[in-house]
Amino acid sequence: MEFFFDLVTNGLLVGLTYALVALGFVLIYKATSVINFAQGDLVMFAGYAAAVMLGMRGMPVWLMALVLAVGMVVLGFVIERGILRPLVGQPVIAVIMVTIGLSFVLQGLVAILWGASTRDLPLPVRMEPYILGPVFLSPINLVAAVIAIVFLIAFGLFFTRSRLGVAMRAVADDQQAAMVIGIKVPRVFALSWAIAGLAAAAGGVIWGNMLGVDTFLALVGLKVFPVVILGGLDSIAGAIIGGLILGAVESLAAGYLDPYVGGGTKDFIPYVLMILVLFVRPYGFFGHETIERV
Repeated sequence: MEFFFDLVTNGLLVGLTYALVALGFVLIYKATSVINFAQGDLVMFAGYAAAVMLGMRGMPVWLMALVLAVGMVVLGFVIERGILRPLVGQPVIAVIMVTIGLSFVLQGLVAILWGASTRDLPLPVRMEPYILGPVFLSPINLVAAVIAIVFLIAFGLFFTRSRLGVAMRAVADDQQAAMVIGIKVPRVFALSWAIAGLAAAAGGVIWGNMLGVDTFLALVGLKVFPVVILGGLDSIAGAIIGGLILGAVESLAAGYLDPYVGGGTKDFIPYVLMILVLFVRPYGFFGHETIERV
């Protein structure tokens, strides 16, 4: 039982970091009805940028975090304004294909700017685990969970308490009605990409520290995709719940199944769970079901 609690606790901590990256998927889908397949590459881009800045002699972590956050917000605005806004009114599949192309562009840009070699992203976090009774807590998982919680709370307050947040929710519910009451929908689209860039910045620092920074860091986006499907593509609460579920399931699978099959179960168990959920709830646990007349 102690082993079970240890696995679940650490799995939930990792699940919060999944939820933070998944938030980028959800925000863009809620605002534009487009799945952004470049979200993982934005995480990778942010990880490389953070590693390069920390490699500069004398740059403190707080300054790196500030510059990275501003830079990723600007990058989100540039992507929406320069690449996606000209596609307004085009079929959704065309926009999705553009996000796939954008992912390859970001990978090539990283190789051109900083090279494709693996980089370290050191953070001032202790290596020895914290011990709380039978539970061993990884310090980096704790730090990552705290950062994720802060971001998720901040985003939640933004969506419920600010005028721009309420406008984004209105656009997500009905774009035409939002335009009628004077909400500038293109501005909301740009804001959603900027916030997705900010979420990618946090995810890039966290996952870059845990996994190392290389082009494979972009696979975090695919890793998080089952989280989005489980919770619902248009549900922020679903992204959080889905992340917690996926983190716990991954950790339990690695702890109990890996000894019997030689490892690797955490790499495919999330997709098995996603397929099972799609059989029962095609729109996810918290997604809104859309009924179309044909």
